[in-house]
Amino acid sequence: MPADPRVEAGDQVTATDTLLRVEGGGRDVLRGERVAVNIAGHASGVATRTHEAVDAARTVSDDVAVAGTRKTTPGLRGVEKRAVAAGGGDTHRLDLSHMVMVKDNHVAEMGLEGAVEHFREQASFATKVEAEVETPEQGPVAADAGADIVLFDNLAPAEVERGVSLLPADTLAEASGGVTVADVPDYAATGVDVISMGSLTHSAPALDLSFRTG
Repeated sequence: MPADPRVEAGDQVTATDTLLRVEGGGRDVLRGERVAVNIAGHASGVATRTHEAVDAARTVSDDVAVAGTRKTTPGLRGVEKRAVAAGGGDTHRLDLSHMVMVKDNHVAEMGLEGAVEHFREQASFATKVEAEVETPEQGPVAADAGADIVLFDNLAPAEVERGVSLLPADTLAEASGGVTVADVPDYAATGVDVISMGSLTHSAPALDLSFRTG
């Protein structure tokens, strides 16, 4: 069934634009159209929400990255990650093998320093280690233990800004946890390198696409 894309990934569209034309037998086209429209609408919504977040960040900083998270829909991770990229965002980890993340359950089991040191020893030289912290003061502790990236989780912008000021210059800083598009400028002003947002993928409203013959 021949398909003719009329737009490129990341293009902005209007309500009257044609995104894709297909040709084929009626039964074959109708079998696939609803799945295609639903997935395209969802992916376009993710890209749109990401674009809005990136635009909000750019009102404050040209350097901060807006990233997705691991909160993707089962079976649609690849689609949603590509949609984040199309919207101008960063995909963060494509899967769990792309980076070691020390989370609160690891810290509860081994302590912050112990968990970071443990995974630093286990990780390849090519694998970054990110540590999630819950107070500004934990940031330099994680960095000193070997974390390449410190994630300030569920902290207000003022707390994140303080945490960033405490980090060594070569440690990347990330803010995450319930960040909305409206919050992005405040977090971008803290000096973090990355703002990660689960809402880009798990809460983005789908674009209202439709399929028409003609």
